[in-house]
Parts: sequence; structure tokens; C-alpha cells
Amino acid sequence: MLNPGYTTVSKFAIEQIPPGPHARDLAALLVDVAAVTKAISAAVGKGPLLGLSKLAGSKNVQGEEQKKLDVLADELFVRGTEWSGLVGALASEEMDDVQIVDGPGRLALVFDPLDGSSNLDVNVAVGSIFSVLELPEGARDLKAVLQPGSRQVAAGYAIYGPSTELVVTVGSGTHGFTLDREIGNYVLTKEDLRIPASTSEYAINAANRRFWEPPIFRYVEECKAGREGPRGRDFNTRWVASMVADVHRILMRGGIYMYPRDQKEAHREGRLRLMYEANPMAFLIEQAGGLASTGRSRIMEVEPESLHQRIPVIIGSSEEVERVARYHAEYDSGDDEPYTSPLFADRSLFINT
Repeated sequence: MLNPGYTTVSKFAIEQIPPGPHARDLAALLVDVAAVTKAISAAVGKGPLLGLSKLAGSKNVQGEEQKKLDVLADELFVRGTEWSGLVGALASEEMDDVQIVDGPGRLALVFDPLDGSSNLDVNVAVGSIFSVLELPEGARDLKAVLQPGSRQVAAGYAIYGPSTELVVTVGSGTHGFTLDREIGNYVLTKEDLRIPASTSEYAINAANRRFWEPPIFRYVEECKAGREGPRGRDFNTRWVASMVADVHRILMRGGIYMYPRDQKEAHREGRLRLMYEANPMAFLIEQAGGLASTGRSRIMEVEPESLHQRIPVIIGSSEEVERVARYHAEYDSGDDEPYTSPLFADRSLFINT
């Protein structure tokens, strides 16, 4: 049993990480990642005061090149973890390929250094997402890192909002820590988070409505119909456009988050990256009693084919995720309710792909 208010990340790691050949390394790596997120939190909090710009290639009044905060965050992750000998591979949204690290490290750290960075200019909460995998013996390449989410040994995110919080799982529940700036440490404030099975709140980018597949359109229309519709109750919708912020809200009070497959960019399977966005969030959500699906399969069972592979993401309260998955199954089998759409008139568009 953890002791909220007195448990730090290091104590949590010692108590919660199960015994294994890399348990001590994993505990030490989580402490390093926590330190990195503190540095990023400070940078995000100061932003323009540090002379940093969200835009690439901009210059200050002295004509010096300025760095985007997300590029700085990426550098902080690399510098803060590669020195220790704990990791053998690093990969992130900002990298074209896996970065192999010399040394004995048998862990791979995969991360999105600053999720939602487009919100920085308007002072909306952003965050960092990370996933930890064990590298096979003697393997140090991209193939060794491309593992399904079910093989994650730890995952988490930091959210930089009114307070900075770190949410972590090592496979024994999902737990939240708050950064105490006076002592400079994360302290456990939310033990064993649980997502309600049922919810009346959903998060989706409604601007893409005309591009949705029929199962998503059906689900959202039923929610919008409220108590007069087939669901028999009113729903609220929320959308921050920062995955960390939207998922954090769901972990705190329930809900469903959807970034589904659509026809806006038909060549893409989805919008969010499997390795460093979908998988770690799916691990956290499932450990909190929720579900994580592409609409057609469990996210953490998807076999990755590339580092920056994108997939649809539907995660949150179990009853709602199950409903959306059922609507996809009914649509694929032709058993769904009648629906007409010029974009999706040809049923074969998404069947068996």
C-alpha cells in the first residue's frame, strides 16, 4: 500500500517495480525521466522569457537562431537519460530513426517530448509521454524497439498545467504524482486511479465530422441526441487538442477520447503515433480499469511496423469503448443501422484493411 503525500517517485519505483533482471535499471530510469520532466516544466513555464519560440527557424533581435520548445524538450530527454548506461536505445517524435546508445543498457525509452506543442502560444496545458521497453539480448536496432504495447514495462506522462503532474504505471495500477516546487520532488497524490466504466463525456475533434467513418458518426450523433435519443441521457463534449490534457481528464473523472481513422488523409491509418503516444496511453488507461482500442482491435496488441506508425485511438471508460468497437464490428459485417454518406457509400472502403 502506497502512502499518498509521502511517497516520492524513487520510493514508488523501489516498492512497485516487480523483481526482474532490469528492475533496478528501470527504477533508476524512472527517476531520470522524472528529473527531465521537471526541467521541461520549468522551460514551459518560462517559455517566452527564455527567448524560446514555438516556430522553427525564427531569430531573436540579435539574429541568433531560436529553438522550438519541443526541440529543446527532445534534447532534455536525450541528455537526461543517455549518460547513465541504463538505456540502449532512444526514439522520439523528433527523431527520424532510433538512436542507439553505447553501453550496457538493456532498456529502450520511446517518447513524445512535448505533446500538444501547438497550444504553447495560447498557454494551454501540454505534456510529455513516454514508454519503456526491454531490449532483447544482444539486439540494438530498430527491429528490437518495434515491440507491441503489451511488452511495455513502464509508461507515463507529465502534464504541465496549473500544477505539474506525473502519471506512471509499471503494471501495478496507474498512479499520479504532483511536483512540489518547494522541495523539488514529485509526491504521490493520486493512488491507484480508476476510470468509471460508464461516462457521459466524450472528447473528439468535431471539425473532422465530415471525414468520420459511419461507426464514429453513429456514436457521436447518439451522444448529441441526449436524453431524447437512444442513449437516454445527456452528454458533454470536451476537446483540448492536447492528448495529454484530454487523457488526463479521463483518468481523473472518466470519459472517452477518440482520434479515429477518417478520410481527411485517406492514406493514413490514423493520426496518433502507435509507439510513443497510443501505446503508453493505452497502458495507463488499461491499468486504471479502462479500455484502449483502434475500433477494431486492442491497441496494445498491434504489431508495430515502423517507428512513426500511426493508428486510430479510442480510449477511456470501458462501456463506451466497447460500444464504439461494437459499432465498428456491426459496420464491417453490414449489421449496423442504416446510414447514408457520400464519403462512405462504398462499404468496401474500410472492410478487411
